[in-house]
Amino acid sequence: MKLARPATTATDITTAPTPAKPPIVTVGVSDARASANAAAVIATYSLGSCIGVCAYDATARVAGLLHFQLPTGSLDPARAAECPAMFADTGFDLLMRAVERLGGLPARCRVRLVGGAQILDDNNTFDIGRRNHTAIRKVLWKKGLFVHGEAVGGNTARTVYLHVADGRLVIKSNGTTTEL
Repeated sequence: MKLARPATTATDITTAPTPAKPPIVTVGVSDARASANAAAVIATYSLGSCIGVCAYDATARVAGLLHFQLPTGSLDPARAAECPAMFADTGFDLLMRAVERLGGLPARCRVRLVGGAQILDDNNTFDIGRRNHTAIRKVLWKKGLFVHGEAVGGNTARTVYLHVADGRLVIKSNGTTTEL
């Protein structure tokens, strides 16, 4: 005996599943992370005077992000040894080692810089944002690497999303979204 199939009702129809959000690899302050997971997005939040160094090797499809606070570890070598990602010089070396462990090469990396704003320093007493920017450019120059794009300075914080699949860099600041 053959059973008749019941009529389909609206409640029987399933919709396409909602696309899953990509996994977020969060980079904290004084932190560096790299990923070769094409589905991942590497993010750091609220870059003020700190600088986010975003590196992407398109050949290896490896991305890395450093969120550093201060220009140079030579100011406090003990602290630099304890927390290398706090400083431009020691932090960049840490980032490149992480990228290399995943098959990336520093010479192939497209490097972009974000942050370096003047936050809570209206009189430019410390001028940390500008000093951080100068320091990381000097580090890159010494290593023979070039800056492929930057969104630095100003007086607003920025949040950064680096897409591992294609190296796309999305910046959010004051309700505005831009790509670099």
